Amino acid sequence: MTDQTQPEWMQGYVPNTRSGRFQKGVSGNPAGRPKGVPDKRQRVQAALRDDGLAVAEKVIEAALAGDMQAAGLVLARIAPTLRSQTQTVEFDFDPELPIGKQVEQVLAAVASGQVPPDVGQMIINAIGSLSSIRKDEELEQRIIALEAREVN
Repeated sequence: MTDQTQPEWMQGYVPNTRSGRFQKGVSGNPAGRPKGVPDKRQRVQAALRDDGLAVAEKVIEAALAGDMQAAGLVLARIAPTLRSQTQTVEFDFDPELPIGKQVEQVLAAVASGQVPPDVGQMIINAIGSLSSIRKDEELEQRIIALEAREVN
């Protein structure tokens, strides 16, 4: 568009190009927050720096006095929540068998009590992931073989 065919309200418009339409060093909001004036986050951080130790001492005092919420805060900081851990299990398993038979082995171990159900589910998920990876590898090999035949 040329300046002559642009509507009056678009006079002087420069499309957004690689160089951009904003000039370097010119603020898009000249009436915005002046430099050096702290924002809310900086004020909170400054208050915590000044009074943080006193607040922590009060929370600890409240926890020692029996305030369970304060005790929860203190304990969460010194002893994080424990994560569940699975135990090692042993059962008859032949990884050379077809995938379906492997899953049957795991289910049999769960049924007999050798493997906890949640651990059995994790093992079955791992077998499924391995199966998917093997399928992808086999498909890749087939494609390579087909492409080699087409070239010859």
